[in-house]
Amino acid sequence: MLNRPPATRDSVHQLFDTVDAISVQGYDQQRRVIYWNRGSEILYGYSAEEALGKTLEQLIIPDDLRDDVIAAHREWLENDVEIPAAELTLRDKYGQDVNVFSSHAMFVNELNEYEMYCIDISLADVKQAEAQAMLKESLLTSVFEATPDLFFLLEEDGTIINYHSGSEKDLYTSPAKFLGKNIAELFPAKVLTRVQTYIAKAIGRKGIISFEYELEMPKGKSFYEARVRHIKEHRQMVVMVRDITEKHLASELIRKQAYYDALTSLPNRFLSLDRLSQVIKDAERYGGKAAVLFLDIDDFKKVNDSLGHEVGDKLLVEAAKRLSRVVRETDTVGRLGGDEFIVLLRSLGDYYDLVDVVKSILREFREPFLIDARELVLTTSIGVAVYPENGDSATELLRNADTAMYQAKASGRNTYSFFTYKMNDMILRRLEIEGQLRGALERHEFEVYYQPKLDLKTGSVTGAEALLRWHNPALGQVGPDEFIPVAEHIGIIIPIGKYVLEQALSFLLEWRKAHQQQYAIAVNLSPLQFRDRAFASFVEESLVNANVRPECLEFEITEGVLMIGKSYVEEALSKLHKLGVKLSMDDFGTGYSSLSYLRQYAFDLLKIDRSFISGICEKKEDRDLVTAAIAMAHSLDLRVIAEGVETQEQLSLLADLGCDIAQGYYFSKPMPANEMMKFRYDKISE
Repeated sequence: MLNRPPATRDSVHQLFDTVDAISVQGYDQQRRVIYWNRGSEILYGYSAEEALGKTLEQLIIPDDLRDDVIAAHREWLENDVEIPAAELTLRDKYGQDVNVFSSHAMFVNELNEYEMYCIDISLADVKQAEAQAMLKESLLTSVFEATPDLFFLLEEDGTIINYHSGSEKDLYTSPAKFLGKNIAELFPAKVLTRVQTYIAKAIGRKGIISFEYELEMPKGKSFYEARVRHIKEHRQMVVMVRDITEKHLASELIRKQAYYDALTSLPNRFLSLDRLSQVIKDAERYGGKAAVLFLDIDDFKKVNDSLGHEVGDKLLVEAAKRLSRVVRETDTVGRLGGDEFIVLLRSLGDYYDLVDVVKSILREFREPFLIDARELVLTTSIGVAVYPENGDSATELLRNADTAMYQAKASGRNTYSFFTYKMNDMILRRLEIEGQLRGALERHEFEVYYQPKLDLKTGSVTGAEALLRWHNPALGQVGPDEFIPVAEHIGIIIPIGKYVLEQALSFLLEWRKAHQQQYAIAVNLSPLQFRDRAFASFVEESLVNANVRPECLEFEITEGVLMIGKSYVEEALSKLHKLGVKLSMDDFGTGYSSLSYLRQYAFDLLKIDRSFISGICEKKEDRDLVTAAIAMAHSLDLRVIAEGVETQEQLSLLADLGCDIAQGYYFSKPMPANEMMKFRYDKISE
């Protein structure tokens, strides 16, 4: 509809003259300019003087719009069809495009003539913003396409609301399979926990949190890096996932080259010394011993010189494999360089275990090496240094092991040497014992001695403890503290134990007949004897053969046996108890769990260790412990034996405390069977 306001032309012009941010032009019925405000001058570049009298199409209408503009103006004048407001691209004085939002109004002036006013608002800023937005979107799209990463937009609860991937390989899944899903549906459980932990850390934090994880893929194990940023104002998370498998493998390769020997793949000198430092720290923290073995292949240079370095390298690889087969998983085999190797042994129980490893290595090297269809017989020399005796640092231990290795070389090669002469002497002594111990039973070198036990109430002998002694023509008299551990270690303690039991029962029968007394005999049991499934049957058979009632036989069992915790121990103790033999807990007070064992197993006697008896008169704490042990044992209907009694003062105090039986040098040292047969004691009343 035509706008016919009562306003005059001057009032309209006065209104638009105050606005220069908006272009306002007035045109007569022939589209000639009758009004051109300051805003039009700014927008289109024409001054009012230049524009007045010119037609609309002469000034700002591009050629391609001219006909349409003229036709639209005519339609409005003749048929009252308004020109709609619209975005248009016009032109300025200099022929440049001008983007505007144009709206129109038709007035009738005081002369009853039509005047059209165009109100144009510049869209330059809007177009520029749109262009920048489109540019950014285009750049972002290009980045997505050029970057082989996965991009996720998540709700804080892990729901995926947007997803993009620049690559359709590896982890790619179509957006339809991701969108709306929760990440809990996408990851294996062990990986999901890690992902959720880091997403939770990112919430509420500024900046980016990154972490790595691995996945088992059809092509093998792959490694990924995830970066997470929290968009607090939208309560959303941006997550970018990148495949870093190649980078990870490259890092691993660099690490391997830095820390591992290229030829054998064993830890190199740097890593070996680092691990040795850690072994020392662990030994210091938790107690125990550790050892360093320094190995050098004997005559290796001759192999290189005569057969070439290629054969020498193959030999070193095979040597590394043999060393790795011998040691435990917790130990380390490293290559120091050339034909020098290092073995780190942690958490050693005793020196015998160490010697076993060393001897196993020597045996491995004595087997011929098959290299390129050629058999090579080579040996190794080994130097041993032990923590803490031979040093308390990695450098010192390695140096001392190296020194010991040269001692082994000087001793003829194909052997080993400890750093200290004292330790060497001890190991040599152990080897001599081991060598002589094999066959000692067959050569009748063992003899059972007996130490009497006395009833503190009656003063009479109640029985004796059977104690094994060994006299060897080459070594002389060897104490049980030396040969029993070796016998256990080489596995001959079981036949020796059977020998002791048969001898003890045979003596007991004769002793009882000679004295017409109801004596009992006590025999010590080794932990290894419990592994013999036929042991209980052997005991029963031996009792029958000796014509000795079961209650006259006592087995002394140390806490070390019980601490094994194996089912066969409990089974053996149960069988012995059913036979009717007595069970005595030996060395009570030296362990940590004795009370629980007393409750768990059917013991008859409790034997207090000599270390407490020796101080019973001088140390209040020893006396209090013995007092408590006696009271506790009696409350459990157990009889109490005190071993290691050496003075009348100790004897009197034990009697006052209610101890039942005493044993020790005060009465007698262990003696052969013929002397025990004649033994009488009458000092108890003194």
